[in-house]
Amino acid sequence: MIDYIKGEITELTPASVTLETYGVGYFISISLNTYSNLTGKKSAQLFIYEAIREDAHQLFGFFDKQERELFMLLISVSGIGASTGRMILSSMNTQELANVIASGNSDMLKTVKGIGLKTAQRVIVDLKDKIKVSGIEQVDMFASGHPSGEEAVAALVMLGFTQQASQKVVAKILKDKADSTVEQIIKTALKML
Repeated sequence: MIDYIKGEITELTPASVTLETYGVGYFISISLNTYSNLTGKKSAQLFIYEAIREDAHQLFGFFDKQERELFMLLISVSGIGASTGRMILSSMNTQELANVIASGNSDMLKTVKGIGLKTAQRVIVDLKDKIKVSGIEQVDMFASGHPSGEEAVAALVMLGFTQQASQKVVAKILKDKADSTVEQIIKTALKML
């Protein structure tokens, strides 16, 4: 199996990218999240899922391992194929999807094209426990790299609060006021914890 492909981006669309490596162009299907991360870049490294069927060999590329892991969990659910899995990952980022599955929010999953109530419920039932085990954290927006949020969580943990409680409180604060400084986040979090 191919783990990743690293190369020059020769063509990029919202649904696919062509990466050229040593004179070979690999056509790779991608999610909108990966497309957003690749926009404006000249080269990239994508983590690959290789789908081999009788009639086709397809490569699916992901900007990070976490997205690929979530994709593999999604396609393990009966009724979810590679295209539907990619559609789900195009509708939400990995943290949002992990939160939707962990909280059992089938209504949110139903908003994805091609996902009905039964499929949404099956995804939640099949993956709820696997999400926690796989290490895909159910953390809100700041986990995707908000530096003030990460710093504030580290400070709160050093003050003796648990990592999970700190992350939840900081995520809530940043959801309400995204431009907060580290000091403001910590002061507000201390009142809430």
